[in-house]
Amino acid sequence: MDVDTAAAATGNTLVDSWKPPLSTRGRYIVDADGNRFKLKSANWHGAQGSWNGSGDINAPANHHDAEKSDQMPLGLDRVPITTMLSDFRELDINSIRLPFSNEMVHDQRPVSDAAVAANPQLRGKTPLQVFDAVIAATTAEGFAVVLNNHTNTSRFCCGLDGNERWNTSQSTAQWEADWLLLAKRYKDNKRVVGADLYNEVRRTITDDANWGWGNDHDWWAASQRLGDRLLTEASPDLLVVVEGINWQGIPADGLPHWRPTLEPTRTLSHTLLASNKLVYSAHFYGYTGPNHTGATGTGETHDWRYQELSRDELFATLQRQAFFVASDTGQHYTAPLWISEFGIGADETDPRARAWFGNFVDYLIANDTDFAYWPLVGFTGHGHWKLLDYDTEGRRSGLLDGGDWRAVDWNRLIAAPGKTGPVPANQNWNMLNLDHADAVQSLRVRSQGDWDSGARKGVCPDGQRITGVSHRDGRSLCTDAGAPGLAAPAGGFTVVTDERYAQQGDWASGYTKFQCPQNQFMTGYSIRGQAVSGVLCASASRALPTTGRTVWFDRGDNRPAGNPGGEFASGNYKGQCSTDEYAAGIAFTGAWAKGKTPDALLCRKL
Repeated sequence: MDVDTAAAATGNTLVDSWKPPLSTRGRYIVDADGNRFKLKSANWHGAQGSWNGSGDINAPANHHDAEKSDQMPLGLDRVPITTMLSDFRELDINSIRLPFSNEMVHDQRPVSDAAVAANPQLRGKTPLQVFDAVIAATTAEGFAVVLNNHTNTSRFCCGLDGNERWNTSQSTAQWEADWLLLAKRYKDNKRVVGADLYNEVRRTITDDANWGWGNDHDWWAASQRLGDRLLTEASPDLLVVVEGINWQGIPADGLPHWRPTLEPTRTLSHTLLASNKLVYSAHFYGYTGPNHTGATGTGETHDWRYQELSRDELFATLQRQAFFVASDTGQHYTAPLWISEFGIGADETDPRARAWFGNFVDYLIANDTDFAYWPLVGFTGHGHWKLLDYDTEGRRSGLLDGGDWRAVDWNRLIAAPGKTGPVPANQNWNMLNLDHADAVQSLRVRSQGDWDSGARKGVCPDGQRITGVSHRDGRSLCTDAGAPGLAAPAGGFTVVTDERYAQQGDWASGYTKFQCPQNQFMTGYSIRGQAVSGVLCASASRALPTTGRTVWFDRGDNRPAGNPGGEFASGNYKGQCSTDEYAAGIAFTGAWAKGKTPDALLCRKL
């Protein structure tokens, strides 16, 4: 009997309320039946490490808030896991963000008996085996679990602590290998629904992480590559959760510094091989700000904190930094947004901080946004941010037990109305970025090998077609709008590197025209440097019209009204077919100073 069947036999309504695996439709996460699944989550921290980085690691005083976790989800020494899961259910959450460190994954030492005193069945296990048991018990109760690679080393983050990037204290290859190991380890547990690839990517002392520069600090490229590897080599069912960049620059007055969050996605978003698996994520706390690290003393600047903004200023800032990815529909960056960390202390008395929390909850409710509170579990007598406190005898206090001012806002958030039930299929828009490497996002094309060796190639996800191309730098836009299922399921591809298929008269006089054969459409193209090298054409599932028009973009943008799909080649001229058209060819010239860059598209009616 599997865990879902066992839980259902006991009348577990959480198990019955959703069916894994999860995927996305536009701005919503949906379950296997296509019904909206809103992540109402909390962070069960501990396995990422709690040591502050100095002093005796065995002394609780040297751990964050003296909450010594021993590389395990917090509280296993004080409370039976069944009791904690029952308390989680009482909070009305449906999902858990479960942080871990790469060091925890490899630690072969058994945990101490004292560290699992309330759960003796875990004695003698390694931290990873304890992690296994926690996941098995949590998912058996019906909770969705999103794994979160929080740190490289097992110490509390998030400052200058050796955990700033996915590859600060380890190689990128090791980071990828650990993720593949875990994804394969939990592949058969369909309620392990997501991989939050890395937590709060930020600056080290000497340099910044970046978004799209193509070097070994490029968070966009690293998360793109790992996301595709997880979906193709480990578990095609996982959601791939990508957080924005949490900090760039030196936090000192007079020097540039800011919290980019998800703003870079407006012009450079992710296109996964499975484009219905991407979720974007961001974190917000009142004591931080759009240009403020949240520090006091060293690292503090005179920039505004979020809790110092007016309600209207706060809402405008939140929209600009993150919430636009869900509210701006029909864009290449449109995706579900998960605020995977926010929180405040139960002992907070500053009226500005309390007002910020209420305003932030209001904004989550107004935007029907997925969320995860930080943290879920803590120890009585130490920090006061957690929702549930447990003392040394396992006695509970906190949000569920009266006297907590946060309860009103929490209950409003949990009970807030929002989208439920079936989510209709949506039109998809995705961008391809050939700035530094191939962007072949078609499983079918990847399986057939290199179709233009030595060139940089961009190919749309299966089911989509090229609809827009930039004049320089190899950016392009894909969609299935107006023609879902256009590709023939078993149809082949044609590589076009000359004018043999050119027809419909001379649609670009004096220019070289790479055109698809009849009843085929552009699904990819290749470049060498800036010059057009080839066009990849896919067979259509039906006969395609041959009437069309030439869309020139060598001297300016030429796009449909409203620029559907969004800005996909910032700073460059762009040509784009209408949503009721398909791209059948591309034209260019080697004339003086032209350089064979894309100059025109042949757009034909669907």
